[in-house]
Amino acid sequence: MPELSPGARLFAQYAYAPNQLGYCGPADSAALFELAATGETAADVADIASRFTGAWPYLCVLAELTGISDPLDTRLVRAYWTGSSLLDAVDQARFGRMLLGKIGKAGASHYWSHLNNDLLPEASATHGFHVFGVYPWSRLLTGGAPEPAVHVLDNCRIRWGRVTSVLGDRAIVRTRHLTWDGRVLRLGEDVEEKVTLMRDGLSFVYDVTVGDWLAVHWNWACDRLGADELWQLRALTNWQLDATNVRLAREATQLNGAPR
Repeated sequence: MPELSPGARLFAQYAYAPNQLGYCGPADSAALFELAATGETAADVADIASRFTGAWPYLCVLAELTGISDPLDTRLVRAYWTGSSLLDAVDQARFGRMLLGKIGKAGASHYWSHLNNDLLPEASATHGFHVFGVYPWSRLLTGGAPEPAVHVLDNCRIRWGRVTSVLGDRAIVRTRHLTWDGRVLRLGEDVEEKVTLMRDGLSFVYDVTVGDWLAVHWNWACDRLGADELWQLRALTNWQLDATNVRLAREATQLNGAPR
């Protein structure tokens, strides 16, 4: 098998869960699982990644802005999924304009229909922006169907949870879910829940112990977070929620009519 970069494996770790559910990317979840769990696969990982309609344009624009040639470089993949200090040098407004230009040149599909100039104040080079800004689900919060929208937003975003116990192929983690009170989207109180650690004896995060912080995507433990990675993910999630709430307040006012 060809030698694959750590960045390709990291991409697979985060991309596998929604891919195997059929939500994004090509029908190659078996190859993603193999790569994420073992670090090896005979599949063309770059080709698979390039067919993730959402993640790939972000990685390509980030590569252009940072001068890093490989979109699957670990530094770019980490920045996109959980954030990193790499983003400190990335002008978010410029990133948003470049992403909009790239999508426009490719022929914007309905998938990208919400990415426009009005959305640029929310733009960041992260998966969080894609979930809360580009995906349509946040618009359903003010449009009368909040419960399924909150569920999808909560599972699509990358969550963090601290392990309190390990039960075979599952871990119990303390985590925070999204809540919506009709006006504001925020993180709720800590709760405990089970997340999947492994399948058929294979895992993306081995030797999990109590106290570990895990990144969770669609209830799958996809990564172990270090202190800086945890801080970055928390900070960027909070920033994205604040930016999203500004738009939601505006949309609610437009929907209900300007206050008298």
